[in-house]
Amino acid sequence: MPDSPKSGSRNRWGPLQPLGEAVRFLTAFPVPGLPPMKEASVARAMAAFPLVGLLIGACGAGAGLAAGFVFGEPVRAVAVVVAWMVVTWGLHLDGLADSADALFSWRSREQKHEIMKDSRIGTMGSLALISAVLLKIAAIYSLGGAWWAGALLAPVMGRWSDIYGIFFFPAAREGGMGRNFHEQVRSRYFVVATVSALLIGAVLLPLWGALVLVVVFATTHLLARWMSGVLGGLSGDTYGALSEAGEVVALLSLAALANHAIL
Repeated sequence: MPDSPKSGSRNRWGPLQPLGEAVRFLTAFPVPGLPPMKEASVARAMAAFPLVGLLIGACGAGAGLAAGFVFGEPVRAVAVVVAWMVVTWGLHLDGLADSADALFSWRSREQKHEIMKDSRIGTMGSLALISAVLLKIAAIYSLGGAWWAGALLAPVMGRWSDIYGIFFFPAAREGGMGRNFHEQVRSRYFVVATVSALLIGAVLLPLWGALVLVVVFATTHLLARWMSGVLGGLSGDTYGALSEAGEVVALLSLAALANHAIL
């Protein structure tokens, strides 16, 4: 059953509510007309995560077009990545930093979870953030004339990686957001998200879009399996890390194709 809006509120989205929920959850954009956010409604919205990734990518591409026209290609690549960060409030970058601090702490599993709850960023978290941002900028710059494809496609693949981890891997602890999402996500949400990601990739890059998703899938699976083994499951922070890794791998895959004059 759809979430019931509180008295005095009215849901104007109708069957498009999952898309609106996904926009509200993943971006900084205001989404009027939705009922109060609930974990069940966010779980249903996961089917629309790749579509919201395309919206995030479009914002980055728009910023890149403007910056490239005014300042040239190096600034264009930076503008794309900065736009992604602004539009998403750095949501997944925060998860990447917390995950890196915990995973590379060489402490007990319980202590790793405590580290992930700490809002402070340590050395490994800082290095992970710097590395992810620099790799994205360098990869977009190396794409040359095909930079727009990377700007649009990478956020799509990153959000697909997010739902892959939620659906296929156990949650790390009781009562956390990760466990609630894992328990409420359904196979049909994952199927819709996967088909959406494939279609977007096919439209943007008819020959190579599916290949990029395959590379992202392999990397996401291996990374999620490793993190799950270390932490006993995945959590909200590791979902964010998977999303960031998906973006980086998608961009590096495209950069490799461009470097060998295949793209």
